[in-house]
Amino acid sequence: MTERHLLRIAVPNKGSLAEAASELLREAGYRQRSDSKELVLIDEANHVEFYYLRPRDIAVYVGEGTLDLGITGRDLLLDSGAGAVEVIPLGFGRSRFRFAGPKDADLSIEQLDGLRLATSFPGLVGSHLAERGITPRMIKLDGAVETAIRLGVADAIADVVETGTTLRRAGLELFGDPILESEGVLIRRDNDQPPAGLELLQRRLKGVEVARRFVMMDYDIPAEKVDVACEVTPGLESPTVSPLAREGWVAVRAMVPRDEAQLIMDDLWDVGARAILVTEIAACRI
Repeated sequence: MTERHLLRIAVPNKGSLAEAASELLREAGYRQRSDSKELVLIDEANHVEFYYLRPRDIAVYVGEGTLDLGITGRDLLLDSGAGAVEVIPLGFGRSRFRFAGPKDADLSIEQLDGLRLATSFPGLVGSHLAERGITPRMIKLDGAVETAIRLGVADAIADVVETGTTLRRAGLELFGDPILESEGVLIRRDNDQPPAGLELLQRRLKGVEVARRFVMMDYDIPAEKVDVACEVTPGLESPTVSPLAREGWVAVRAMVPRDEAQLIMDDLWDVGARAILVTEIAACRI
């Protein structure tokens, strides 16, 4: 009997992506390490081997074909220049890359040509500017990019921006359009056949995403009002409607957006629904 190949997946070993990636995989039914010192974990039941690596290195391993798949940031993937491509976004670790310069300098992206630009992502930022015919002098820093201008190392910076508070404290202001909207992504090798097991993994991850975004809503409604109620809860495809022992009444079940559940319950009550219940969805396949 032929031994089944273990799907080799790289997972961030530290940083903002690590915990979210492991939690996503756990919810998708995969084993994850309990000791942060573990570098490799074999999940024999699911035929997967997980490798815990520096997030910045994951795209390189996947691009070289050493590993089949990886979870990393879109920013890290593009900055690496590796031969790997994004398969699906994963909805966590969102960040935005912006240009910033001294307050009141009134800089534009076009003015960056020839200036010193400090960033931790020279590959990503350099490619973005090269597409626009702009060639700054790239200054690569591993952290604390916002101090580069004050210390005389750079004329402008390109960095991750959440609220902009850190930049304002450093006497900087944003300019130009965002360079990139980043988040955690699943990646595979470019120009290669998708590895066996990828489709199953995607289906599981999609199921987790749906389970996180939706809840199940059940309620009773007079039969003559079911059409109106179903307009409030159309479900993903259509709601399930079942007759009740109580004459003239039906039970309805539908998935509804989690963040709208309370408002939907109010609307259902107003159209005559009763016994309205909301339950969590632990997992699903859509």
